[in-house]
Amino acid sequence: MAAWEPDDSLAHRLDYRLAANTFVTMFWQPSLLDETTTWLRDHDYDVVIVDASGWAAPADMHQALADALDFPDYYGNNLHALNDCLRDVAAGDYGVGGAATGLVLTIRNYETFAAEQAQTAQALLDIFAVQARAAALIGRRMMCLVQSNNPKLTFGPVGAMPVVWNEAEWLDSKRQP
Repeated sequence: MAAWEPDDSLAHRLDYRLAANTFVTMFWQPSLLDETTTWLRDHDYDVVIVDASGWAAPADMHQALADALDFPDYYGNNLHALNDCLRDVAAGDYGVGGAATGLVLTIRNYETFAAEQAQTAQALLDIFAVQARAAALIGRRMMCLVQSNNPKLTFGPVGAMPVVWNEAEWLDSKRQP
């Protein structure tokens, strides 16, 4: 089964546009993120929201993700274990409902964690992108929406693909406080 139907690109569906170039998309305005997640929920996506504002260390990130995505109790709380568990999420073993259109991991307030734990913040997005691409190959949908209160926050490519701002805030001029 295809992850999207051929007409989805012609219909300019929001979910198709979000995943067309990358599985990780940045947002600055919380209201725009809220509109996007509402649309995705209305189209039967499981939207999982975590708040990174309290993540002082990688252990905080691991605990939040394990709780939010129902990782098994034996989760190792490291990047290798995160990759393994997200692979299981991509396969549909846990983390997403069976009847859901797909999974949307929404991370709010990512800028502080990204500033303090840059390598881990980049690695999380990279691992997610790799596993989201693997999910798409077997007809499953996964996306990560990352909200930052820093409109200049950038990341290197993830899953060999760039992290880009969403289409409404793509231009720098659209992210002016």
